[in-house]
Amino acid sequence: MSSVNSGPVLAAAIAPIVGNNDFPFAAATNAEAPALPSGFPSELRSKLAWTGSDFADESKYILCLTGTDLAEVKQAIAEYKSLDQDGYLVEPNSFQLPTLGLKLRALGQDVHFGKGFGVIRGLDRAAFSVEDLTLAYMGLQSYIAEQRGRQDKRGNMLVHIVVDDSTKQAAEHHRHSNKSITFHNEEAGDIVSWLTRSTAATGGKCIIASAYTIYNVLAATRPDIIRTLARSDWPFSMPRFQCRPVIFYEDSKLIMNFGRAALLGNQAHPRPQHLPSLTARQVEALDAIEAIAKASQMEIQTQAGDIHFINNLAVLHRREGFVNGEDASTKRHLVRMRLRSTEHGWPIPKELTQEWDEAFKNKGIKRWHLEPMPAYYFPLRQQPN
Repeated sequence: MSSVNSGPVLAAAIAPIVGNNDFPFAAATNAEAPALPSGFPSELRSKLAWTGSDFADESKYILCLTGTDLAEVKQAIAEYKSLDQDGYLVEPNSFQLPTLGLKLRALGQDVHFGKGFGVIRGLDRAAFSVEDLTLAYMGLQSYIAEQRGRQDKRGNMLVHIVVDDSTKQAAEHHRHSNKSITFHNEEAGDIVSWLTRSTAATGGKCIIASAYTIYNVLAATRPDIIRTLARSDWPFSMPRFQCRPVIFYEDSKLIMNFGRAALLGNQAHPRPQHLPSLTARQVEALDAIEAIAKASQMEIQTQAGDIHFINNLAVLHRREGFVNGEDASTKRHLVRMRLRSTEHGWPIPKELTQEWDEAFKNKGIKRWHLEPMPAYYFPLRQQPN
């Protein structure tokens, strides 16, 4: 399959993708290819444009904690607890990591302006109480991005991604299902982070893909799909009804933000019948994103104690299906947070600012549950603090 409007370097990079059986979208010819939207580049030359095959060497994206690093983490936990402060107030000045902190700052730069993802590995889940493990998680992540955002209307700051089959509705929600889910972004947060407290018996890999690579393939082969994605007529139903683009190009940065559930509905979130349906072109565009993402994806075999960071503006993620075991250590349990850096945060398109403001700026309740709670949990107390 030939590509259009691409130089030899880009053409060589996209050839394995468009030649993949998972990419059933014929490239436009030069005669029929429409122009890209005004202001959108013909190619994104960035470290954020990659494929999974670029990272055969795990050392390129995994920060393995040394004995010295772990000693600093344990010392920081002990010193922070001596301050008698609530755990959610932890930040670099109160969680000092003299040597590891420099590595974490470099990781933060890479997540924001490099390849857009990274993993911290080496925390021994069994060596920490739940409280200390959560404090370590939040202390480490504060060096990457210090602002923490609400993740739903109940004000949950720590979202526990675990299987919950207590009700049909809970079992169908992507947070609590063991089924595979398609590529998507979270609806808010520059950075999405999660701590793996335990992994499934089988399956459940973290799978990511570059929005920049997806853009480059489409710009070279199907610029008409780029035009479709950049239109302001995509009828999102969640978290509120809004017509807006799927992709933005501002400040020399591409931002992609979407999820199929908000556009097509699913079992847990049926699409209201009174809302407009997607057009055939829009469905084709979503299918093209999924196909390119799968053809260029990167799979990360997660271990208990891992902390993942992905740039939610430039990297898509999905989950493969999994099967839990009988033992607690073989039941998949992730703790997710949405983050933003005051120093490194990207400018957010105006169409997305309401979600960002509700997560990071607006006043409201914040709940910090260390364990999964029922949907209608009431924090009643029998004793004072």
